[in-house]
Amino acid sequence: MARRQTPPGLPSQRQLRAGEIVRHALAEIISREDFRDPDLSNVIVTVGEVRCSPDLKHANIFVTPLGDDSEEGRKRLADALTRAKGFLRTRLGREIELKFTPELHFIADSSYDEATAIDRLLNDPRVRRDVESEG
Repeated sequence: MARRQTPPGLPSQRQLRAGEIVRHALAEIISREDFRDPDLSNVIVTVGEVRCSPDLKHANIFVTPLGDDSEEGRKRLADALTRAKGFLRTRLGREIELKFTPELHFIADSSYDEATAIDRLLNDPRVRRDVESEG
C-alpha cells in the first residue's frame, strides 16, 4: 500500500500531532510553574498554536497574554518566554514522549487581533446590509 504524500507547504499528520502534544504540555507547564521573571509572573498565557518542523526538532510557539491585547504586551511575553526557553525545554522533555525535545521559538500571536478585525468588519451595518441583500 502506497503512502499518502502531504502536499508541499502543508504540515504532515505527524507534525500536527507533535505540535498538539507540545502545545498541551507547554500550556500546562506554563500555567503551573512559578517564574521569577516579572514579565511572566501573574500572567495567564494562551498558547494558540505550535508548528513543528518536518524533523520535529524545532517548534514555533504562538503565544499571547490573556487580557493584554497590546502588541507590546505580546512582544514582552514572547521575549520573556524566550529567556526562559531552556527551563521550559527541560520541563517539556520530561513531559512528552518524543524522540527529541524540540528547540522552542516563541512568537507573539496576532491572529486573535486579526479575527477581531474581521469580526468587526462583518458586523459593520454596511457590510451586513450587502451580505443580506445577496442572500
